[in-house]
Amino acid sequence: MQPSSAILDRVLVLEMVRVTEAAAMAAATMIGRGDEKAADAAAVEAMRAALNELPMDGTVVIGEGERDEAPMLFIGEKVGSAIGTGPKIDIALDPLEGTTITAKAGPNALAVLAVAEEGNLLNAPDVYMDKIAVGPGYSPGIISLEKSPTENVQAVAKEKGVAPGDIIVCVLDRPRHEKLIAELRALGCGIMLIPDGDVAGVIATTNPDTTIDLYMGSGGAPEGVLAAAALRCVGGQFKGRLLFRNDDERLRARKWGIEDLDKVYDLEELAKGDCIFAATGVTNGSLLDGVKRLRDGKLTTESVVMRASSGTVRWVKSEHNPD
Repeated sequence: MQPSSAILDRVLVLEMVRVTEAAAMAAATMIGRGDEKAADAAAVEAMRAALNELPMDGTVVIGEGERDEAPMLFIGEKVGSAIGTGPKIDIALDPLEGTTITAKAGPNALAVLAVAEEGNLLNAPDVYMDKIAVGPGYSPGIISLEKSPTENVQAVAKEKGVAPGDIIVCVLDRPRHEKLIAELRALGCGIMLIPDGDVAGVIATTNPDTTIDLYMGSGGAPEGVLAAAALRCVGGQFKGRLLFRNDDERLRARKWGIEDLDKVYDLEELAKGDCIFAATGVTNGSLLDGVKRLRDGKLTTESVVMRASSGTVRWVKSEHNPD
């Protein structure tokens, strides 16, 4: 358990839920409309407005992209109502994790946010990351990116006291994972293929109700930091290694201060110290219910907010009056 942060005490835990709720409700207006960009834009605008109401000096360290790629919530943007005077907070965010999911009314779309004291979240470039995660209760170092998928599954199965074929692995459904999927199926593993939303996929390893034991495969590096922040709060293990497709991506990493391009990051290297993680469901999923509109026009949301220093996990169901 991490020591509590007086700085984060000033940025109330439940205020983070208000931010993800705002983004989720805005994105929910675009569920099933087939317009990914409009869904993302609605979530971004609502999250930015909510962040700017908080009494903090916030800096977006993981956001919608670099300044020339995103009109708002870009990397380095300052947010909050006390810039220059309030507590200095680093923010990693994804206003809508699952833009395609939302556009197609699929499961597991989330509005996601993590905050920590200045300098405690890895400023990950927008590249791919090779990831592996397992839930709490296992021996330290049980998973490794240096081991094969077979070896990782066998290690978890042995400690869990089951056959490798009884292990369920969550994997993003992408052509690049064909070899990984074939190897896991040769072991007899169950595989939960997800179309998007690997933050939810990683977090699912911590919830026995999902029956998911491991997360494997490559996805966005920014999402890796968000998932690591969640695991810091509830337990579990995570390993991540940045993947580069070209020299431009390597230069981008160096621009954000990353020199060892082959480094394997542990949980505490992605999200250090005390941190807060919050998520609100946009569409129904394994982690959270989505936004629902009642007959009287009110909206309901379901959120989770976690804190590393206390290990507290709060499940928040809210009812909102229409604007």
